Amino acid sequence: MKHARPLPAYLVTRYKGWKATTYAENKSFYRHLAEDGQHPRAMVISCCDSRVHVTSIFGADQGEFFIHRNIANLVPPYNPDGHHHGTSAAVEYAINALKISHLIVLGHSGCGGVEGCYDMCSGNAPALEEPTSFVGRWMEILRPGFDGLPDGDDETRKRALEKASVVISLGNLMTFPFVKEAVENDMLTLHGLWNEIGEGGLEGYDPTTGGFVAV
Repeated sequence: MKHARPLPAYLVTRYKGWKATTYAENKSFYRHLAEDGQHPRAMVISCCDSRVHVTSIFGADQGEFFIHRNIANLVPPYNPDGHHHGTSAAVEYAINALKISHLIVLGHSGCGGVEGCYDMCSGNAPALEEPTSFVGRWMEILRPGFDGLPDGDDETRKRALEKASVVISLGNLMTFPFVKEAVENDMLTLHGLWNEIGEGGLEGYDPTTGGFVAV
């Protein structure tokens, strides 16, 4: 591929620093991971946003979480149409191959994808409404959340839509037959979380009230 280029120098420097310190000091641990494969107990579906640092939030080491990232931490409904489905494939692998026990959907504050959905559904983002927009078509998954927003100012409604992205994804997960079966057989639990980045806050979805409460 003629358009590919070597890594930027700052990344090379960081890698060499990691190899000489973290890796060198934990060589047996990394070799154990390589030889025994992965056995995570939980899967986390989070946003691509670079500020969402899943392993840091939970103090997790390598091998603990099976992590899938996409725009706005969304899960589409089950749709075995033979096309490309990255998120659905990750969920299938986590449930059927890795046999995870917990599946966490993690939303966050200031989500650009959710804001794009809000603007698109408000008629203020025509570019996202184009059939050629991958982001726009992906964010259609969240449109039902916009349609159900309460009255209020834009910022309050956007925050509500961020949390709706978690709830909608949890609902869509239950449309996957293998997820539904695992949940009903007490082999899997689903969890919804929302991270307030600036305050370091974490809220969990409470299905009995339909709201989020501080963890």
